[in-house]
Amino acid sequence: MKKNININYEHFKGRNELSEVENSLFEKAIQARENAYAPYSNFFVGCAVLLENGEIFSGNNQENAAFPSGLCAERTALFWIGANFPDQKIKKIFIVGGPKEFSETNPPIPPCGACRQSIIEYETKQNENIELYFSNLNDEVIKVTSIKDLLPFYFDGTFL
Repeated sequence: MKKNININYEHFKGRNELSEVENSLFEKAIQARENAYAPYSNFFVGCAVLLENGEIFSGNNQENAAFPSGLCAERTALFWIGANFPDQKIKKIFIVGGPKEFSETNPPIPPCGACRQSIIEYETKQNENIELYFSNLNDEVIKVTSIKDLLPFYFDGTFL
């Protein structure tokens, strides 16, 4: 039997379509992106995370000459939050990424597979969806209400 998967998402063509909180997260992600360490790929990513207590924390990608040793922006932020605020729920994640020399043709950059898997772990842990936004520097934004929209056949602890 053939079944289709539908992805529910919102597409924003500019910051003026975002809320004040979303704009704040966008700005924090851009600032984090500027401090990324990406001398090998020249692909800079920043991430801002909103916790239920209203605090915002950010992360950026950190590369290493031994490529598997680097870490993406999303996991940099999520793992720090998990270590320091284990009981706080994550409400929103905002990602801004692209080549250092950004062009107007760059699309919004979604999280990689490893980051999607990490985000699903936090959604499962807190038993609550995390809104996910990903963008480019041209203010084009995609929003999904859960990482499950980008990872419909996810693996979690229920399989173990």
